[in-house]
Amino acid sequence: MNKFLTIVSVVALSLQLTSCKSETKKEESKEIPAPIEKTAPFAIKNAENSINFTAYKTTDKVPVKGMFKKIEVLKGGEGNSVKEAINGAEFEIPISSIETKDNGRNIKIRKFFFGVMANTISLTGKLSIENDSIGSAEFTMNNVTEKLPFTYTIKDKVFSMSAIMDIEKWNAKNAVDSLNIACKDLHKGADGVSKTWSEVAINVTSTFK
Repeated sequence: MNKFLTIVSVVALSLQLTSCKSETKKEESKEIPAPIEKTAPFAIKNAENSINFTAYKTTDKVPVKGMFKKIEVLKGGEGNSVKEAINGAEFEIPISSIETKDNGRNIKIRKFFFGVMANTISLTGKLSIENDSIGSAEFTMNNVTEKLPFTYTIKDKVFSMSAIMDIEKWNAKNAVDSLNIACKDLHKGADGVSKTWSEVAINVTSTFK
């Protein structure tokens, strides 16, 4: 009897071990490695992007510098060269990412400038390269889409562009006036006149890795 019980125990233990091994194999087979996202040799989303602007106040045209800390690529933005990556790229810049190194100024610009525009939670556009030095952005702001011409250079892996935007082309004079009222004393020069210019200089640099 003892011998029979010993044989039964050994068989039961063997079945249990086999079952454990089987379950382990099943669990291991469920572990699928995450797919590796492939991009072209040049991709804007992987580049170091710097979006700077210069606005102006007072009749002496005193510069006020700022930047947008975030840009999202909606479509395109990749290629086998810097030019190819830039050409046709569609982008979005959230207004919430504005930075002028003055929190009070950031709030005023978001509220009294962009805040009075129509559907301007973000700025959107599409970049087009025309030749080796000129391009344009189909730029949307305040529910208005207009072409913004720019000049550019490409040196090694660095793309640099410059443009002058006249806010009034986007039917946003009321936004300029609104900001000037909110910053009346701060935008007042030595002549006692408060002025906010509708002209804004834009400089963008993308350093590709």
